[in-house]
Amino acid sequence: MRVLALDIGEKRTGIAVSDPQMRVATPVCVLPSQEVSQCARTFQDVLDDWEPGLLLCGLPRTLSGEEGPQAERIRRVAADISQSSGIEHAFSDERLSSREAKQSLREMGYDERKMRGKVDMIAASLFLQSWLDAQTAENE
Repeated sequence: MRVLALDIGEKRTGIAVSDPQMRVATPVCVLPSQEVSQCARTFQDVLDDWEPGLLLCGLPRTLSGEEGPQAERIRRVAADISQSSGIEHAFSDERLSSREAKQSLREMGYDERKMRGKVDMIAASLFLQSWLDAQTAENE
């Protein structure tokens, strides 16, 4: 089963996907959040291409582990996407994923302007990989 990760922002949503064995996360793309939340053709194309069995949505938490101020909005949007697409959803802690994504891109030589379109999908792949690793550890 493939898992599709969504880093849902107010303007953009980063998308990453797992391999069918649920071992490796790969960044896919960034789409306007409105297109994702409305299951527009562009997002439907991603769903058709990857055929995920689960949508893993990043849930913003504070450093102390409590849900951040955007968590309620993310929960609502994720439920709408799940209902519209007919695909079950779950949540993963996305704490610090954007910061790690930016650091990674900086190390690869990207400046702020060039990384703008990439941060969200890299962040999605980071929290997806953490979730996949935890699933693997649970099943061993």
